[in-house]
Amino acid sequence: MTGIRDKVGQSGTRLPHVSRRQILIGATATGGLALAWTFWPRAYAPNLTAARGEHIFNAFLKIGEDGHIAMVVPQCEMGQGVTTLLPQIMADELGADWRTIAVETAPINPLYTNTLVVDEDSAVFTPRRLVPDFVSDVRGWARREWAVRHAVMLTANSSSVRMFEGPCRDAAAQVRALLMMAAARRWDADWEQCDTEGGFVTLGQKKLRFGDVAAAAALLEPPAEPVYRAASADPLYGKELTRLDLPSKVDGSANYAGDIRLPDMVFAAIRQGPLGATRLKSIDRKAGMASPGLLHIVEHERWFAAVARNWWAANRALDHFAPLFETAGTPISSGRIDKALAAALKADGYRIVKKGDVAEAMEGRTKVAAHYAVAPALHAPIETRTATAAPDGGRLRVWVATQAPAQCRDAVAQATGLAPSDVTLFPVMAGGSFDACLDHSAAVQAAIIALQIKRPVQLAWSRAEEIMRDIPRAPARARMIATLDAAGGIDALVARIAVPPTNHEVRARLFDNTPADVAQRDAAGTPDAVAIEGLARVYDIRHFAVDHCPADIGLPTARWRGNADSYTAFFTECFIDEMAARAGSDALSYRMAMLGKSPLLAHCLLTATSLAGWEGGISGTAQGLACHSMRGSHIALVATARPSERGLQVEQLVAVVDAGRLVNPAIARQQVEGGLIFGLAAAVGATTDYEGGIATARKLGQLGLPHLAQIPELLIEFIDSDREPGGIGEIGVPAVAPAIANAMFAATGHRIRRLPLSAQPI
Repeated sequence: MTGIRDKVGQSGTRLPHVSRRQILIGATATGGLALAWTFWPRAYAPNLTAARGEHIFNAFLKIGEDGHIAMVVPQCEMGQGVTTLLPQIMADELGADWRTIAVETAPINPLYTNTLVVDEDSAVFTPRRLVPDFVSDVRGWARREWAVRHAVMLTANSSSVRMFEGPCRDAAAQVRALLMMAAARRWDADWEQCDTEGGFVTLGQKKLRFGDVAAAAALLEPPAEPVYRAASADPLYGKELTRLDLPSKVDGSANYAGDIRLPDMVFAAIRQGPLGATRLKSIDRKAGMASPGLLHIVEHERWFAAVARNWWAANRALDHFAPLFETAGTPISSGRIDKALAAALKADGYRIVKKGDVAEAMEGRTKVAAHYAVAPALHAPIETRTATAAPDGGRLRVWVATQAPAQCRDAVAQATGLAPSDVTLFPVMAGGSFDACLDHSAAVQAAIIALQIKRPVQLAWSRAEEIMRDIPRAPARARMIATLDAAGGIDALVARIAVPPTNHEVRARLFDNTPADVAQRDAAGTPDAVAIEGLARVYDIRHFAVDHCPADIGLPTARWRGNADSYTAFFTECFIDEMAARAGSDALSYRMAMLGKSPLLAHCLLTATSLAGWEGGISGTAQGLACHSMRGSHIALVATARPSERGLQVEQLVAVVDAGRLVNPAIARQQVEGGLIFGLAAAVGATTDYEGGIATARKLGQLGLPHLAQIPELLIEFIDSDREPGGIGEIGVPAVAPAIANAMFAATGHRIRRLPLSAQPI
């Protein structure tokens, strides 16, 4: 087994390493490992707090005697509407009045672990090739157990509804049964004959408000299994209810990390050096200390912060201090990144996906190849990284937006030398994230500053700091190689993807608190199945393989909205379009011939082309197609785009989406619209060059983002479905860039194979 990793096949690829030790661990896991974990304490109870007259029923629901219902949401609200969607599921099952619903953010607790993300990642982080089923199953079980015991409450992978619909519905069904039991006792009736509607327990003409029976109900024992509510004549599930977070966002009462105000609080600004192994070298102390309004300075080996009575004064003081940094090793640059990607693409790779026998299918046949490239993509949320921290005796309180609250708390504890139990984390809403809130740097920095100056402090990164220190989605290159059958269809396809192993870096930063530069160096050269996720998986191709060619680009990389699908869809859908043109076939019919095993996506594709008035993609039509499936959802997109005096102009995007059941169609539409605009931004900009380890951009206006006048007409339709909900937050992103690139070919006859879309050759 130890020789598997080094064995290079005819295609210049190698299989991911599976060690003898891994096999032995799997083989013995049902013995010692399982026995040890069996005796690990696993009794988790809700750790909610109740206001006066409020009663805790379970980890998701509290009811007040005044009739209000507090619903607990374990996911980070960052604009995706989760603080409406999960309460809507619970309110529907409970039979509640929507006007009585309030929302609370969940505290850190294993009960809120997102095991769906863990399950999905366990399937792709560790390829199963040559791994016996029982080994893989045990490793998946162990990973889930570890996640629960470490309260991995991740908001990621478009998983909020997919993960928590079941637990939320069960929690509401349990409370509903208790309310009916309490009411039935008053009426001396059978509780199973009762019902709930509009915030009342009902029995014929009898009614009792939830609040009237809440105290008694909270003392009862629920049924062993959930008893679900019968279908309602006017269900809340599926309605376009007003978002619960909307009024507070409109009137300004919603609290973000930057809105926190505490007695004696001061404000901090920060400077950090180039990306990489960077250390603070010197500051101009004399000039800096004369800065107006300056209160404190904090020197850290990796950064320098100034503290003042307002943020503007703190940031201006940094200019006077003029901190200098030194970076070990070769500085990160765009030229170095491009060379590393090109070298990785030529080197041996790891075969992550294999179907059929591509080597035999391609032997002696004419091959068709194309190269594609995508640049790093920045998160660029409206809210820059912000955190508020306050010492509290020997403890610490922290307010921050985070997609992984337990890991954020642990990072703060480790950096400050406190026990995790001495750090109280208050998760707040994020002003956009796109997975940027998986980074906890601002929280850690604010905590260190607060403890050193011994008073509450609010740290906010400047926009320049946000852009320069953002850890971007990885750049990537692809070489797509195919052989065609007599009809011009794809008989065999090999996709070689040169991209860093981002997810190994993310795990090291998130769970081990490893510095970004160290995580990047440690991960370099390792295979990462998630880095090539989503490539051509919907198409039925007889012989198919995907190789990951890990690239050591020196630049740390991160998760991003759509993750690998955001570039693998570009590679796939552009190449499919090229093969269709080569075969003299319409891009629609060419795709349909390969979608026999993906009927839901095929339905989306036919519907989208019908709505858009598809003209066959012939020269001059300026129409382009793309489709994609991910996280249980499917999208087909028709773009109309052409060059104009102002550059590339996208005139229309027509999208058809099958995302299963929709909890709230209005929010689903908002998410797809947001995804399309996000995808458009990535297609035309959202990137920066790097020189001397620093991003050359400093302002949002330098990122090439589309202006309001460049936003196309959006037409979005959903396929009616009663299947399980799919992910909705990311599905709008991947298909945009390839659809526009294909439209530009129809308009100009010129292929664009680089993102952001450019006429420059690779």
